[in-house]
Amino acid sequence: MSNSDIEIEMGDNFVPKFNEDGLIMAISQDIDTNQILMVAYMNEEALKLTIETRKAVFYSRSRQKLWRKGEQSGHYQKVREILVDCDQDALLLRVNVDQGQCHVGYQSCFYRRVNPDNSKKLDFVADKVYDPSDAYEGNL
Repeated sequence: MSNSDIEIEMGDNFVPKFNEDGLIMAISQDIDTNQILMVAYMNEEALKLTIETRKAVFYSRSRQKLWRKGEQSGHYQKVREILVDCDQDALLLRVNVDQGQCHVGYQSCFYRRVNPDNSKKLDFVADKVYDPSDAYEGNL
């Protein structure tokens, strides 16, 4: 193991590893319930803005632009802490939320599971917590 690997894994300097596209995975977790809310990506600017504003900002790969969580829906993520994994190539945002976080109306984007008896089917494991047409005004 090189000295730089030791520093990244054991040191106290924040040196996030962005992938070849300039992105790092960011997982959002409700700080009160520990429920995983969503997985997205950040570029360097999104991470900087998240740290500065304490509101989650991501990078939309499909739209190729910054995405401030809640800018359309009003369902913000207030960042309480940012954890980094051992390799510093993934982030965990521990957030406070006041409404559903998935754009289709669920509290979490993880509202279905693979059916254990039929791996081609999904089972719903949550109920919708808001009407997305109210939050997005027909922008879905």
